[in-house]
Amino acid sequence: MVRAAVMPAPHAPIEIREYPLPELERGSILLRTIMSEVCGTDVHLREGHLGGVPYPIIPGHINVGEIVDLRGELCDVSGQPLSQGHVVTFLDVHGTCGRCWYCTVAHASTRCPNRRVYGITYSADDGLLGGWSEMIYLRPGVKVLPLAPGVTPERFMGAGCGLPTALHAVERASIQLGDAVVVQGSGPVGLSAAILAQLKGATQVIVIGGPEARLAEAKRIGADTVIDIGVHGPKERVGMVRELCEGRGPDVTIEASGNPEAVPEGLAMTRDAGTYVIVGQYTDNGSVAINPHLDINQKHLDIRGTWGIDFGHMWRSMRVLAKHGPRYEWERFISRHYALDEAQQALDDVAQLAVVKAVIEPNSSH
Repeated sequence: MVRAAVMPAPHAPIEIREYPLPELERGSILLRTIMSEVCGTDVHLREGHLGGVPYPIIPGHINVGEIVDLRGELCDVSGQPLSQGHVVTFLDVHGTCGRCWYCTVAHASTRCPNRRVYGITYSADDGLLGGWSEMIYLRPGVKVLPLAPGVTPERFMGAGCGLPTALHAVERASIQLGDAVVVQGSGPVGLSAAILAQLKGATQVIVIGGPEARLAEAKRIGADTVIDIGVHGPKERVGMVRELCEGRGPDVTIEASGNPEAVPEGLAMTRDAGTYVIVGQYTDNGSVAINPHLDINQKHLDIRGTWGIDFGHMWRSMRVLAKHGPRYEWERFISRHYALDEAQQALDDVAQLAVVKAVIEPNSSH
């Protein structure tokens, strides 16, 4: 039997349940979980902020594991054979069809109506399809990515879903050499966005967030200025940012906070004819009021939403970690490792911002 941490329903406490080992079908893989992420999305799932979630679920959408069994001759995207003992991650998104209008015409596979996500849109009744479990069952067609040389499980999980999500946002932002960039939010997505903005050529990076432990990480990874939301109010923050950016405001602002109230603030601080990218609103955390004339039209703003990731974002993130991991040390984002029995505590700590990043090690007793 395999032990897994289960989220039974919104607002319900995490339960430890047991499941039988799956019988592998051709093209499938069984992973022994090394680490699984506890993401801000998991907090929103507990609060019921995402529609269509088939509770009960086994959370954990970004994971690292060791292949313990597989059926058939399977290869990674580069054509290299996969075998027992390989340490890999995988794209949590599964089931995109490659045939619908979004996949083939819009080239936006994250909007494919057949898209399913491990740890989010699969029920625990469907099997071991989330990372808060001693084992993970990879269905046929799941896209597997071996860890690159030099990228440890801890370094990869320190980046977690934050890095490919931030990569997608920065891709949407079209940052140019010499740009001033503001990142709203100092969680894992915001911190990785601050790193990637620098790598894309931004010469001024400002991170707005809190608490202090997260802002300390923002300083460590090279943010030029950090602004503490616990000290400075919204209007003051807008004024500070504009002053720092020659009175105009930043060329690009990336919202990675998850707080809807950040959106009107971000619109206000971004310079006229600038770009505003929203990536933090993955779940429905409420509505805000904006004035379309004053906040968007008159400012001639380019506003871009960012939904999910695809395998390209995972692949590029792995290359970024292999090249720049020694410089930025994403593993230092991990504040604490938790055993499977501590999943509830891990979720509570993330919700209370008591950690920068939490990871669960289901096969470790700690």
